[in-house]
Amino acid sequence: MNKRHLTASALLASALVLTACGSDAGDTAGSTSSGSNGGSTASETATGNDADVAFLTGMTPHHEQAVEMSEMVLAADPPAEVAAIAQQIKDAQDPEIEQMKTMLADLGQDTGGAAHSGGHSAGMAGHGGMMDDDEMAALMDASGEDAARLYLEGMIRHHEGAIEASDTQIADGQYAPAVDLAKTIKTAQAAEVTEMQALLQSL
Repeated sequence: MNKRHLTASALLASALVLTACGSDAGDTAGSTSSGSNGGSTASETATGNDADVAFLTGMTPHHEQAVEMSEMVLAADPPAEVAAIAQQIKDAQDPEIEQMKTMLADLGQDTGGAAHSGGHSAGMAGHGGMMDDDEMAALMDASGEDAARLYLEGMIRHHEGAIEASDTQIADGQYAPAVDLAKTIKTAQAAEVTEMQALLQSL
């Protein structure tokens, strides 16, 4: 009788020990998994390379000049079709400027260096295709179809520079939000180049 009682007690004690160990292991695994996931997300958010920084710091003033050009032609009484695409470009690139400044801050960069400090030449640190001071002054002074022609010629070249910079970012960048933005810019601006080329031929 005593022997059977001792055996039952030993089995019960073993079961309790195994249950406790299983619970501890599960808790530890859950805690480790949660901590690992949190660490991975933070690491991805903060990870970038020189290509990402170069793209964002160059594309910010590049976009700022495009917005400025669009505002100039909109004030110059251009044909309706040119006004429409200028407004489209302005509406697309204004929010992208803020996105890029946020990305630079996320990467620990000073966004002041990417901001337009005023004046046409302030954006010349941007990517290729940007207009110089004389070209911007000519656009500012023009009106009607003359302004439309200058705008379209300048913006086609401007977009081609942005597409080239986007290709470089897609190939070399590692910060996912910046790579995704480069893909968006390339797709949108390639379509706008085609549209602007047709408009230019119709003037």
